[in-house]
Amino acid sequence: MKNKEINTILWEDGALKLIDQRALPFEEKYLHIKDYRDAADAISTLAVRGAPAIGVTAAFAVVLAANEFRKASREDFFLDVDRAISELAGTRPTAVNLFWTLARMRGILDSHRGKDPEVVAKALEEEAISIYNDDISINTRLSENGSALIEDGYGILTHCNTGALATAGRYGTALGVIRWAHNSGKKLHVYVDETRPVLQGARLTTWELSREGIPMTLITDSMAGYVMSLGRVNAVFVGADRIALNGDTANKIGTFSLSVLAKSMEIPFYVVAPLSTVDEEIRDGKSIKIEQRDHREVTEIAGVKIAPDGVDVFNPAFDVTPHQNITAIVTEAKVVRPPFYENLMEIKTGCKVDA
Repeated sequence: MKNKEINTILWEDGALKLIDQRALPFEEKYLHIKDYRDAADAISTLAVRGAPAIGVTAAFAVVLAANEFRKASREDFFLDVDRAISELAGTRPTAVNLFWTLARMRGILDSHRGKDPEVVAKALEEEAISIYNDDISINTRLSENGSALIEDGYGILTHCNTGALATAGRYGTALGVIRWAHNSGKKLHVYVDETRPVLQGARLTTWELSREGIPMTLITDSMAGYVMSLGRVNAVFVGADRIALNGDTANKIGTFSLSVLAKSMEIPFYVVAPLSTVDEEIRDGKSIKIEQRDHREVTEIAGVKIAPDGVDVFNPAFDVTPHQNITAIVTEAKVVRPPFYENLMEIKTGCKVDA
């Protein structure tokens, strides 16, 4: 299957190469990062974003920290890398892939306590590369799984950016499903929410779709309900930053509103995410911490002020869509339908679970 690959993240010669998503769609430039602190800054400032991409970036950031401190004493090495992991964990509070990835990296660190720093640094690099390869493989599988939900001639609404830019590269999650269906020969049309306040839909999703010639129409977020009412939308596909065990899903702000609109008009609403996005420690969406971001994301566009100085701003980066509004959750294992708690737990544990 042909695919114009987007290399969101590359690991080359001990350095991390990231496409700078802040510059898109006007400039395709890359950050060459050799310091884990710069990788943390790239995550915080949205140079890299999307839950899977954040996780992969954090994994290689731990490797950068290990390489920086490997000449220190054994005791200092472990203390310094532990501190770096904690710093990386503080960059984005909602995306569970960040914490899942850092837990894997800390597991490698813990299992190598007492070993030479050079050996540990090498083991951490091997784990980060494995996480990268797993992300590519997982998102390829879930893209294929989800494409079966798209029929020829579908109009599809999507929100934020869930393509290759949101992952290690290649397919993506919700946009990966659309890409797979298009590459399989299905005719479709994508309605792209601009996704205020940072405009990931207008800047990034349109950029990805245009590269592959996938038909699309850009709309403002407030137009989505009207477009649905015109009968142009057959399904909504969105990504996820964290999924509770009952299926409640945290995703880019505005997703909850779309789910309400879709439910009222009986339009299928699909969440697409790897199983690592399911947080086994959270029973429902009430426990998901929602990141609050800088007020300038709302009061400015591309550095240009659009609101009076001193205006009060509420800027949550995410909202939570209740499981009742979700038709199915597409994962690399299968398309999961309600009841989500029992079915997600069965996939995660391999055993049938009572509610």
